[in-house]
Amino acid sequence: MSEKHNKNSEKCEDCEENSTGNNREKRQGCASEHNDDCDVVIIGAGPAGTVAACLLRQRGYRVLVLERQRFPRFVIGESLLPQSLQTLEKAGCLAAVSAYGFQRKTGATFKSGERSVDVIFEDKFSDGPGHAFHVERADFDQILAHCAMEQGADVRFAHEVVAVDLKRDDCRLDWRNRAGQSGQVRCRFVLDASGYGRVLPRVLGIDRPSSLPMRGALFTHFTDHIAADSGHQRNTTLVAIHPHNPALWFWLISFANGRSSLGVVGDLADLQPHQARGLAGLKALVAEEPNLSRLLRHADFDMPAQTLSGYSSSVSQFYGDGFALLGNAAEFLDPVFSSGVTVAMHSADLAVQALDKTLAGQPVDWRAEYVDCLMQGVDVFRYYVESWYNQRLQQVIFSDAKNAQITAMITAILAGYAWDTGNPFVKHPERLDTVAKLCQP
Repeated sequence: MSEKHNKNSEKCEDCEENSTGNNREKRQGCASEHNDDCDVVIIGAGPAGTVAACLLRQRGYRVLVLERQRFPRFVIGESLLPQSLQTLEKAGCLAAVSAYGFQRKTGATFKSGERSVDVIFEDKFSDGPGHAFHVERADFDQILAHCAMEQGADVRFAHEVVAVDLKRDDCRLDWRNRAGQSGQVRCRFVLDASGYGRVLPRVLGIDRPSSLPMRGALFTHFTDHIAADSGHQRNTTLVAIHPHNPALWFWLISFANGRSSLGVVGDLADLQPHQARGLAGLKALVAEEPNLSRLLRHADFDMPAQTLSGYSSSVSQFYGDGFALLGNAAEFLDPVFSSGVTVAMHSADLAVQALDKTLAGQPVDWRAEYVDCLMQGVDVFRYYVESWYNQRLQQVIFSDAKNAQITAMITAILAGYAWDTGNPFVKHPERLDTVAKLCQP
């Protein structure tokens, strides 16, 4: 028996915007604006939602995407990993992303005081692309949404889901927009790709706290004015460790247009006083890190700083009668290895494979074919996140005694290939502990 669920949702501050261009002609069976029928409704038009829409359209399903915000919109998660390019290609989006002119990303640079280590993705153990991109998400997400519309998905912006009634093959979702219009859509299945909004986990009461400690972030975009002779590599993500607190670290992600994303992450107890000061707090922390302070001495901080607190999340179930959760709507770990978008898009790929069988009336084990497959990689990332904050991974990264083959295996994980079970460090993440002990001074 299905149950009716409602939530007291916040009023959308974005202007009403429906799908644009010739997309209205490509709705493939979704009827009027106020009473629609389709095969799958996707909540959220971030990377997980639009990739899922593309993959479902390739299989011929009628897809409606409901996005609460109006695009383009600001969001972080700008450092892609090479593994994600495989998913983008599968979804038919890689050509558009590659052609846009995003900053090519070839690896990561880790700095701690005078120590500096470059992790080059091409040196990885696993097969697959050896580069990715630094992307401003406002542009990247817009490109993916356009790809979904071009493939025939109906994408509607500024449409908020306010109630759901879930039962496989007979799901109903009520939506409304800022203009006061409302309607109901009926579908066979719902995919929640709402990210931090976590629509279904909140409505269904399946939200659960993460096992990771409470951490926060303070971040902004700015015009960096970094000199060409500064030694800064715009094609790598810079991760700098605070000189007095190894659990506090900075990211610097440089874009192709002379702007960069800057953020600092740490335990909430350490970070909250700086979060309260906004941009001044961020600049004060940067001043304490000599490498960043020198690099950004001419920067023009032309945007206010934003904050995230307690961002790690989990759920008690990833799927149920008529629904499945994708990406951050289900599980988010930490920004340290830029795994969020990779996990989100890979979850879309796995879920669509299982959903295709479900909608075709074929037997499917969602636990084995979706959750277990997804969590295999997520758990590897989780282990590496924990190893970063307890400094075991930092010991390995900055060690002068690293073995080349072992380094290649660890590099593959940092490049996003956390589902490659041919990699011994994926199959047995705890091997990292042994390496860390060997790397101790």
